[in-house]
Amino acid sequence: MPPGEAPEMNTDDASLIDRFADSLWLSDGLAKNSIDAYRRDVSQFAKWLAKRDETLPAIQRHTLTAYLAHLVEARAASPRTSARVVSSLKRFYGFLLRENLSAEDPSHDLDTPKLPRSLPKSLSEQEVEALLAAPDVRTDLGLRDRAMLETLYASGLRVSELVGLKVAQVSLDMGVVRILGKGSKERLTPLGQEAIDWITRYQREARTHILAGKKSDALFVTGRGGPMTRLNFWLIIKRHARSANIRAELSPHTLRHAFATHLINHGADLRVVQLLLGHADITTTQIYTHVARERLKQIHAKHHPRG
Repeated sequence: MPPGEAPEMNTDDASLIDRFADSLWLSDGLAKNSIDAYRRDVSQFAKWLAKRDETLPAIQRHTLTAYLAHLVEARAASPRTSARVVSSLKRFYGFLLRENLSAEDPSHDLDTPKLPRSLPKSLSEQEVEALLAAPDVRTDLGLRDRAMLETLYASGLRVSELVGLKVAQVSLDMGVVRILGKGSKERLTPLGQEAIDWITRYQREARTHILAGKKSDALFVTGRGGPMTRLNFWLIIKRHARSANIRAELSPHTLRHAFATHLINHGADLRVVQLLLGHADITTTQIYTHVARERLKQIHAKHHPRG
C-alpha cells in the first residue's frame, strides 16, 4: 500500500462482516441474494469509516447519521436506498450486540426513511396471454420458454425459485411443485393443468435435446447443461415481451405480481394468496388489494359514462 494511503477496509471490520454474513445464513436462513445485499451495505459503510480512521464497533449514532447524509448528498441516494442501508446497519449492530462484540447499538433509534407505497408492476390478463403465446414452441428453446412462463404465471414463484427448480421438486401427477422459499420455509404450490401440460411436453420433446447428452437435475436447462440463471430468464422475458408488443414496464417479478393480482381480481381470499406466494406477513400480500383496486378504478374511468 503506498505511504499515506488509507486501507480500503479495516481487517477486523472485514472479519466482523464475515461473521455477520455467516450468522445470516446459519441462524436466519436467508437466501444468498439477501445475504450479499446486507454484506454489500455494511462493507460500503466500513470503507467509508476506514477513510476516517474509525471502525465498525466503536462508532456513535452521529457517525451513522453523517454516513446517511453522505449517501444522500454525495451519492444522491434515493429514500429507498437509504431505507435499505438503515435496515442493513440495524441488523448488523443488532448482531454485534447479541454476540457481545459491541457495548451498545448506535442504530437502535435510527429513523428509517418513510417510503411512499409503491404498487408492483403487473400485466393485464390479455397481456399475459400474449406473453405466454410469444415463444415459438416449434423449437426446443421456445418450448422450454413457454413451459417456464406458464409455470411462473400458474404458480406465482419467485424468479429465483423458478430457475432453481429441480426435476424432483415437481409432481406432475399431484399437480404441485415443492418450493423451499425464503427463510428455508417449504410450501406446496399448485400448478394447474395448463402448466402441467407444457412442462410435460417440454420434458418429453425438448429437454433431452437441449442437454445434448449432458446430465442435470435442473428442470429448466440451457444448452450448456446447467440450470437457467435469473439474468438469462430476465432477458428471455424481455425478448418475448417485445415479440408480443407489450409496452408495459416489466420487472423480473412481473408474472408473480400478475399471478397475485389476477387471483384477487377473481375473488381469491387474501390468506390463500399469502400462502401461495410464501409471504411470512400478510401485510406484504395486502399490496395486491391496492393493485386490484387501482385496476378497477381504471376500468371504471374508461367504461363508465360518468368516469
